[in-house]
Amino acid sequence: MTVTQSILTILAVVAATMLTRFLPFLVFPEGKNPPAVITYLGTVLPYAVIGLLVVYCLKDAVFTAWHGLPELIAIVFIVILHKWRKNTLLSIAGGTILYMVLVQNFFA
Repeated sequence: MTVTQSILTILAVVAATMLTRFLPFLVFPEGKNPPAVITYLGTVLPYAVIGLLVVYCLKDAVFTAWHGLPELIAIVFIVILHKWRKNTLLSIAGGTILYMVLVQNFFA
C-alpha cells in the first residue's frame, strides 16, 4: 500500500467512525423525543447483544470430559459475580481473567 493509499484509508476510517458517532445526535436532537421503535430497540438490544456474544463464545466449546470445564467455571463465576455486584464491566473482566487463568495454568 502506498503512502497516499494509507492516508486515504485512514481518512475513510476516521470519517466513517465520526459519522457513526455523530449521526444519532444529528438525527435525534436533545430536545426531541426519539420514535417509539428507537426507544424499544434501546431497551431490547443490549440483552440481545449479550446473548449473541454468549452463543458466539460458546459455539466451539466441547462440553465432554474436561474440555468444557473452564468455560462452565467462568460462566458460573460471571453469574455469581454479576448477581453479587450488579456491575457488567466487572463481571465481564472478572470472567475473562478467570477463564484465561484457568486455560493457561490449569487446563493447558
